[in-house]
Amino acid sequence: MRFRLGVVGLLVLALTAAASAQPGTVSRHTLAHGLRVLVREDPSVGIVAVSLQARAGSRFETAETAGITNFLQRTVIRGTAHFTGTRLADAAERLGGSIDASGDVDFAEISGRALARNWEALLGLVAEVALSPTLPAAEVERERRLILSQIQTRGDNPFPLAFDTLLTDLYGPHPYALPNLGRRASVERLTREELLAHYHTLYRTDRLVLAVSGRIERDRVLRVAERLFGKLPVGGTPTNDPTVAPIATAQRRVMERPAQQAQVLVGYLGPGVGDADYAAVKVMSALLGGGMSGRFFTELRDVQGLAYSLGVMNPARIGPAPIVAYLGTVRDSATAAEAGVIQQLERIRTEGATDDEVARARAYQLGLLAMDRRTNARHAWYLAFYEQAGVGWDFPDRYARALAAVTAADVTAAARRYLVRPTSVILLPRE
Repeated sequence: MRFRLGVVGLLVLALTAAASAQPGTVSRHTLAHGLRVLVREDPSVGIVAVSLQARAGSRFETAETAGITNFLQRTVIRGTAHFTGTRLADAAERLGGSIDASGDVDFAEISGRALARNWEALLGLVAEVALSPTLPAAEVERERRLILSQIQTRGDNPFPLAFDTLLTDLYGPHPYALPNLGRRASVERLTREELLAHYHTLYRTDRLVLAVSGRIERDRVLRVAERLFGKLPVGGTPTNDPTVAPIATAQRRVMERPAQQAQVLVGYLGPGVGDADYAAVKVMSALLGGGMSGRFFTELRDVQGLAYSLGVMNPARIGPAPIVAYLGTVRDSATAAEAGVIQQLERIRTEGATDDEVARARAYQLGLLAMDRRTNARHAWYLAFYEQAGVGWDFPDRYARALAAVTAADVTAAARRYLVRPTSVILLPRE
């Protein structure tokens, strides 16, 4: 028998965790040349984290450039004007931390962390990568091979394959349909010169946000940041959001592949982070597929025994976010499992949600938010991401308040607004 806290207890725990996860004072500044800097002073932890994020990612890519941001970010830390990739990693380790870079759907990031006493040297390493990457030709080819291998692996793995296929059918011409890793044809074709050109497009003050969190002093951080990042280019071509709208096919696609399990995925287009319905859809997703008390788990696994794995994914996106219900089962149960998923999705649209369910789902989402903000590294990421996303660095706190205010009527309205015309992918094990 599973132990379940009452919804009031869950909400109290979640709100307590959310409050205790927020020590530190945040201040926002714009340097003389336009770089936005967020400083979170937290004397309670002896680690400092840095996140330098650009408004970038596959959201701004095309079929011809798919994967270029991820490719670039993996290469910028493989060599700079003063460090080889190995020496750069060694320098970060000597500071008691690490340095990395990544490109995702809605951002590109250079991140680092170190012992608090070494924060200035850490910031210097981040600036080194941002201002003087050399993109060594040998490292470009090495990363190309690694990315192509990951693309192959993802295509051979049933669930990622089904998920990527669903996004293609869900977004149509919108760049959110493109895989973050890129496509084989584009990654094979991209040249070092194109990566350099992309670097010069991204690394300029109007697209960048610098966030520093930990045992630091605001004024010192600002002085050092002004000195280290003062040579960043200012302005350039305006950054425009994608002009093409997503067009969901609302089709049912069946695939057969070598696999151990059948995968059932049903998707819809939901709101982005700046939308008024964002919190309500998050609560709806948790009500359906969050934890062992969600409707999917209790109905489809506990009662009907249809699933090995199941849930609802609703990742944060600046633009329209996917709402994806998924379930893994044996081939013989695939038809019943698909019907069960659709039934639960229709049920919340027609019958709505109860106050008790919504209270549990609110607490679940508040708990996730608090747990994800326990470290300075995550605080720095949150500050930089939401600032460059255009919704403000304090969005997570406003989001927490919005979550706590979501009602059953809000969830029911969101279900009726977004859970219409499903797009589905069914992947069956090849017999």
